[in-house]
Amino acid sequence: MKNRITRSSFAWNLAGTAMLLSASVVVADDPPVRYDGREGPGKGKHIVLISGDEEYRSEEAMPMLGKILSRHHGFRCTVLFAVNKQTGEIDPITNDNIPNLHTLRSADLMVIFTRFRKLPPEQMKHIDDYIRTGKPIIGLRTATHAFQYGDADDPYARWDFKSKMPGFEDGFGRQILGETWISHHGHHGRESTRGVIAPDMARHPIVRGCEDIWGPTDVYRVRLPLPSDCKTLVLGQVLQGMQPDDPPVAGEKNQPMMPVAWIKTHPSESGKTHRVFTTTMGASQDFASEGLRRLLVNACYWALGMEDRIGPRANVEIVGTYAPTPFRHGGHKRGLRPSDHRLDAR
Repeated sequence: MKNRITRSSFAWNLAGTAMLLSASVVVADDPPVRYDGREGPGKGKHIVLISGDEEYRSEEAMPMLGKILSRHHGFRCTVLFAVNKQTGEIDPITNDNIPNLHTLRSADLMVIFTRFRKLPPEQMKHIDDYIRTGKPIIGLRTATHAFQYGDADDPYARWDFKSKMPGFEDGFGRQILGETWISHHGHHGRESTRGVIAPDMARHPIVRGCEDIWGPTDVYRVRLPLPSDCKTLVLGQVLQGMQPDDPPVAGEKNQPMMPVAWIKTHPSESGKTHRVFTTTMGASQDFASEGLRRLLVNACYWALGMEDRIGPRANVEIVGTYAPTPFRHGGHKRGLRPSDHRLDAR
């Protein structure tokens, strides 16, 4: 009996060890999701779109935008996701893993929509290297607080949204995009946003054809005025409710209105000057707005120095189906891998 118990215990221990080892195995990453551009003005240009936020469903918005840019405008697009290292599934809660950032080496434009990421040095290096090139950057919604490095000794702590490092105050958001995270201005989840073209920017090519910008996400607060190298394109009118025809809130929330989209130039270490476009709108539900989609497509053309190719109403028809998930923390769809977003996946 003693021997049988020993052998049985040994077998159970062996099985338990195997299970633990299996659970700790890192699953191989899917190759990057790539949408090859068709004929169009963007042919030959490569745009890398980086998702990774816990709340606003950037993992849904970025593939949709990439499909529009490739199918209708000819850009080659690569879309990257936060990925669970054990399952290989898209997991925005995993804040320290965005595989395939090396694709930025061939990028002509980086579109970033991340929140509080703490990427390991071998991944963050690719973003840092891209910033140094002076190539254009577009930041959406939570990109104002794209990175969070609590350890001041981290090699990329200068990009922390609360950075105190001289020359890098308030990190990537303030230094590169024009503003870091301050606070909600509209009531989160109760007061939506109507985009109003800034009066002196009505002829700017980025806002061409953008008459109906609206989104259920609230207006973010920014410090006024924005840095002198920023120009406000769109102001955020705070609405009383969550429908596009709701009336504006009376009082100080709209006096003055906060900027929700602006452009900026930023000198880089390479000697080139970044063209930067930032919007604090951009959650997956916001992209149901044709005006917002057109704003982002036009911004890509402008960022790449192709504003002369922006038509009166850029084609922003959704490719395939798009049913955005309502924004909330941890509300992402489970069980999806990056490869599920390929155009031939369904």
